[in-house]
Amino acid sequence: MKINANEIRVGMLLEYKGDLWQVLKTQHVKPGKGGAFAQIEMKSVSKNTKLNERFRSSETVEKASVEEIDFNYLYEDENNYFFINPKSFEQVEIKKDIVGEKGKLLTENLKVSVSFYDENPISIDLPNQVNCKIETTDVALKGQTVSSSYKPAILDNGLNVQVPPFIEAGDEVVIDTRNLEYIKKI
Repeated sequence: MKINANEIRVGMLLEYKGDLWQVLKTQHVKPGKGGAFAQIEMKSVSKNTKLNERFRSSETVEKASVEEIDFNYLYEDENNYFFINPKSFEQVEIKKDIVGEKGKLLTENLKVSVSFYDENPISIDLPNQVNCKIETTDVALKGQTVSSSYKPAILDNGLNVQVPPFIEAGDEVVIDTRNLEYIKKI
């Protein structure tokens, strides 16, 4: 589907120069002389390279048609994560480098949205919040209010997060999957 350059938003997937690109940053510039343009920073989904490109406002680009299907997480091996479609019971495997750091937040039967492009999985979206257990945390120092008064903690899945001083080892907390930050104690 063709869209105008001024309709490009962060997170969109574009087909450009024979590759699939994810938009990282957009900046619309209206110089004093000449026409307006959009400065777009993109990352290749397959090659992991970045590209900065300028599009005039009158130009059109091809928006990639991506299909999103809900899957449940099953298990992992050395290289892949495995998911199952709860409706058709079709299984799909996704390489660990596609999922990235968020793979540590996957728990059995967690519902995720998998994005497909040309019937190949290209990314997964986790729910915005997941429950995790605190494995270890530092002792909070009294009177340490000069800083933001957060302390480091390690979750049961190995991720490092910052938590408030009243959180102890063994507590259950809610973590935001988009930025890996503490939300609340359960």
